[in-house]
Amino acid sequence: QVQLVESGGGLVQPGGSLRLSCAASGSIFSRYAAGWYRQAPGKQRELVAAITSGRITNYADSVKGRFTISRDNAKNTVYLQMNSLKSEDTAVYYCNLGGSAMGYWGLGTLVTVSS
Repeated sequence: QVQLVESGGGLVQPGGSLRLSCAASGSIFSRYAAGWYRQAPGKQRELVAAITSGRITNYADSVKGRFTISRDNAKNTVYLQMNSLKSEDTAVYYCNLGGSAMGYWGLGTLVTVSS
């Protein structure tokens, strides 16, 4: 069983930055794609960014140029660097390993962008 633990969320002013981390247990991390999703109040969960085992990345249009996903297979960790944050980025951010349909999920970390 794989466990994912997110960290790094919090309150930040518009224009600020945060770096989310997601640490995975077990030995399968390097073999699977990893991703960050978010869910804002009253909205469906949406993909923010994903990275394959070969480090090919994909971003939602709303975060392109502002967010960067990366992974460190030696540390079983995936990161999301978030810059130029906007109020509409406020959401619970979830880490995923292995895809949204059959993969593993973390419990989420809250990001609030507000002045």
